[in-house]
Amino acid sequence: MVVVPEARGIVEARAILHNSRMSRRHVRPVPAAVLEEVRSLVGEAPRRDLLVECLHRIQDAHGHLDAERLAALAQLMKLARAEVYEVATFYHHFDVVREGEAPPPPLTLRVCDSLTCAMAGAEQLIAEISQSLGDGVRVQRVPCVGRCECAPVAVVGQNPVEEADVHAVRYAIDAGATEAPLPEGARRMAGYRAGGGYRLYEDCVAGRRSAEEIIAALEHANLRGLGGAGFPAGRKWRVVRDMPAPRLMAVNIDEGEPGTFKDRFYLEREPHRFLEGMLIAAWAVGIGKIYVYLRDEYAGLRALLAEELDALRAAFPQAPEIELRRGAGAYVCGEESAMIESIEGKRGQPRLRPPFVAEVGLFGRPTLEHNMETLYWVREIVERGAGWFAAQGRHGRKGLRSFSVSGRVAKPGVHLAPAGITLRELIDEFCEGMLPGHELYAYLPGGASGGILPARLADVPLDFDTLQEHGCFIGSAAIIVLSQHDSARAAALNAMRFFAHESCGKCTPCRVGTAKAAELMARKTWDTGLLKELAQTMQDASICGLGQAAPNPLLSVLKFFPHELEEKP
Repeated sequence: MVVVPEARGIVEARAILHNSRMSRRHVRPVPAAVLEEVRSLVGEAPRRDLLVECLHRIQDAHGHLDAERLAALAQLMKLARAEVYEVATFYHHFDVVREGEAPPPPLTLRVCDSLTCAMAGAEQLIAEISQSLGDGVRVQRVPCVGRCECAPVAVVGQNPVEEADVHAVRYAIDAGATEAPLPEGARRMAGYRAGGGYRLYEDCVAGRRSAEEIIAALEHANLRGLGGAGFPAGRKWRVVRDMPAPRLMAVNIDEGEPGTFKDRFYLEREPHRFLEGMLIAAWAVGIGKIYVYLRDEYAGLRALLAEELDALRAAFPQAPEIELRRGAGAYVCGEESAMIESIEGKRGQPRLRPPFVAEVGLFGRPTLEHNMETLYWVREIVERGAGWFAAQGRHGRKGLRSFSVSGRVAKPGVHLAPAGITLRELIDEFCEGMLPGHELYAYLPGGASGGILPARLADVPLDFDTLQEHGCFIGSAAIIVLSQHDSARAAALNAMRFFAHESCGKCTPCRVGTAKAAELMARKTWDTGLLKELAQTMQDASICGLGQAAPNPLLSVLKFFPHELEEKP
């Protein structure tokens, strides 16, 4: 049997299920002490949708997941052991220790090797750290951790070390600084309300505002989904509101696209502006319960949001029930239906559509799914007027965009700029130009999946629907800037390896296609005909946007940077 790694334990899980059916009498009972210990962590008979949360609790307590505790959890949840196992092995952040294996070292050091960190010296950092640390620390390569403006980044336990070098990492390890700190400077509930926060929500609940007025403001402002898809927000609210109750809401804060960190930026400063927008959306659409899905890499933000949600519930007991859910390291869960599967306690694999999430979403109910930043702008648009927001654009575009800029610029970070601004304008006006000694060579306008454009196209407006003719898209507005010291070919290979690592394994075009493309792209000479054929298959036949967009950087190199494919003497 050939086991494809990207299948995330599915093959092994099926084998276990088969064996259990063939001979149930050989299934060993769970020791009473282990069962009681797991019960103390997860409670008696936890809900099925809390499986991922329960796995986190066990791993947080022990640093890994072993067979006996997984079996105990399956017994408490009245699930097949194979079902628990396949979920645990799907997510990167769960360390499943199989029988006969040694548990991992007590401390894990994760070093990001995605594009921006690779450009900033991640490979050298990994080599130096691996040589200098003892056996008590495990060094792992990991995909983007959402701090690209401070590359390279290493995470000691849950504590991110920005602009990391060996000395900073060793200092954090020696000091025992493994917990994620709470974000400094975040405006809490009292400060937010003192500045007029939640007055709009109170007006809505009191009947001083109508749902039609709020939705119309979003439509006139031309607010579109800012997680990447760009679907008009007001139209989405109307669609879900017209569906039968009960209706649910899922907020997507699983920004795993390499180069993207805008959601973290805003949450670290103004969490309640997002939360108020979320409550207004729930009121206008008639939402019965809200689920907030936060990527696991943002441990400090998770603690902050947990505290502020408690304050929110105390201030507004009439608000819908809100559950904060924790991701577990799966980029694919940024896709809305995969996120919903994860919230339901399953493997985060995209669903076939139709039906769409607005019709049949969480637990089979109509679901309003939104990116965090989309909700962040609701209060401002309603209070300042739709005309104000729409008038902010340039070059015929409307609104504002939060650009996550990293790479070879003097001032990386989140820059709030007019929609339709060009890259050249963005670098000159907001990023203080290029780094000394660097000249613009190329850029990724939408993170790893958005393609790569050459410097000669730096005057194209950056917005939804402006880049498609060049085979690119803006997505979540993650801009990675390359200079003459970088290679578009190397950037494309880095992106393809990321997609191969993150493929959920559900569909063959993506599971096999990304791995095969990465292998072909790593060769000295590219087989361009085969790569084009492979890219076309992935675009046409993949189930979700991961496989469909994965070929974009590859195709960009073939189109705009053919000189990089020539063999050099």
